[in-house]
Amino acid sequence: MILKFNDATALLLVDVQKGVNDTIYYGGENGRRNNPNAEDNIRSILEEWRKSKRQVAFTKHNSRELNSPLKLSLKSGQQLDGMEPEDRDIVIEKDVNSGFIGTSLELDLRRAGIQRLVVMGFFTNICIETTVRMAGNMGFDTYLVHDACATVNSIGHDGTDYDPDLVHNMAIASLHGEFCTAITAKNALHLCNESASFLDRVQGNE
Repeated sequence: MILKFNDATALLLVDVQKGVNDTIYYGGENGRRNNPNAEDNIRSILEEWRKSKRQVAFTKHNSRELNSPLKLSLKSGQQLDGMEPEDRDIVIEKDVNSGFIGTSLELDLRRAGIQRLVVMGFFTNICIETTVRMAGNMGFDTYLVHDACATVNSIGHDGTDYDPDLVHNMAIASLHGEFCTAITAKNALHLCNESASFLDRVQGNE
């Protein structure tokens, strides 16, 4: 069973910025992204979450890379529509993959009494994966909403172009059962209102 998300649970949106859709920058001339429904799933969960007045947190990526679209000074660094922070939200800026490195995120969450995290955003195999790994290691009861995440194709060391669905699914497979419990957006919405006896919490390393 997974217990209903309560006031000790925070929704963490990772890098929900317009630049994530610059597929050529991230995936090369044949750049492409998976899960076109990610934005709608993120918005639906955020909307439901706000009804309960539970804690919401955001990471904003301000890249060190010269030509990155994820710079807060650029229009592409702005939030995706319908994913803007509100006054009581925790908002941190980061310049590396993890939301916890060089930021106050852990301290802000602890001070807010947060013990559980529900994570969604971009990119599944980069900032989501790094942040979720650290969250699990820090002892947060962590849930990854896998269909409220997306990524782009990845060019391997040998030039192989790996499809974004493969990259996305392998990242989730590496996280689920060890660093977090992966759930669907539908299940996340259910857990906003009641416990789910039909789901199993499988976070390991405890």
